Amino acid sequence: MEIQAKRKLWKIIGEYAVMILGVALYCASWECFMIPNDLSSGGLTGLCTVIQYATGGRLKVSFLYAAINVFLLLLAFAVMGAKFGFKTICCIALASLFFHLFEMVPQLHSVEGRFLFVPEKWMIPAIGGLLEGGGLGLIFRTGGSTGGSDILALIVNKFWPVTPGRFFLISDIIIVLSLLLLPGRAFADLVYGFIMIIISATILDAVLVGGRSSVQMMIFSEKSKEIADYIIRQMDRGVTALHAMGWYTQQEKDVLLVVVQQKEVFEITRMVKNLDRKAFMSISPASNVYGEGFEEIKSGLEKKKNA
Repeated sequence: MEIQAKRKLWKIIGEYAVMILGVALYCASWECFMIPNDLSSGGLTGLCTVIQYATGGRLKVSFLYAAINVFLLLLAFAVMGAKFGFKTICCIALASLFFHLFEMVPQLHSVEGRFLFVPEKWMIPAIGGLLEGGGLGLIFRTGGSTGGSDILALIVNKFWPVTPGRFFLISDIIIVLSLLLLPGRAFADLVYGFIMIIISATILDAVLVGGRSSVQMMIFSEKSKEIADYIIRQMDRGVTALHAMGWYTQQEKDVLLVVVQQKEVFEITRMVKNLDRKAFMSISPASNVYGEGFEEIKSGLEKKKNA
C-alpha cells in the first residue's frame, strides 16, 4: 500500500509539473512572440490582446485574462450550477502569473536586438502556434483547462444548439476580424492570426493523439500461459484469454488479447519471440483507449450532476 501511495503521489507531482510547463509554453507564445510584434489570434487571449492594443496598453493581457475568466467562472456557476476542477482554476491562476512574468522580462521578447528576434514576420505566428498548441496539449493531457472559450462554450450550448467546435470556430473568426476595427490594421494582420490558429490546432491534435498512441495485439502461441504471466507480472498490463479452435488442426487453444502503448510493442514482440519462435501475432492501431493504465476521460470543466 505504501508503494502504491508513493507511485500515486509521484504521478500527481508529474502531472502538475507537465501542466505548469504547458501553461508556461502557452503564455510564452503570446508574451514572447505575438504581443511584442502587435499580433493577435483567436481565443480569450486573442480577445485580451485586441483590448490591450485598443487601450494603448493601459489594460494588460495578464489583468484582462484573469478578470474575464473570473467573471466567466462566476457566470457559469450562476447559470449552470457548474463545478470546476481544481486544475482549471490552477491553470487560470498560473497563466495570469506567467503572462505578467514574461511581460516583465523584455529579454525574452522576440524584437529586434533580442536573442529571440525573428526577422521574417510570418514566422512569429508560426512559432507562436507551435508553442501554444504544444502547451495546450500538455495542459489537456493532464486534465487541465485554460478556461476562457471553454467556459463560454458550455454556457452558450445550454441555451442554443451550438456545438463547442462550431462555437470555437465562430468566436476565433470574430476575434481575429475585430483587429480590423483598430486603426492602422490591414489584411496581413488577419493572415498572421489565422496562421497561428491553424498551426496551434495541428500541434494540439498531434500532442493529444501521439501521447496516447496505443495498439491492440492478438497473440497465438503454444506458450500462451508464459506470455500472459510475463505481461501481467513484468509489464503490469492486463491480458484477456479468448478460447478458440484452429479450424485446420481442430485443436483448441487460448488466444491472448492485449492492449498496450506503442512504445511497449517491442518488449512484447521480443519476449514472444524468445518464448515461442512459431508464435503468430496480429497488431492493430487503437486510438482513444480509456481505462486503468491508459488515459482517463478527463475534463477541466465538469457539469454538475443533478440528482
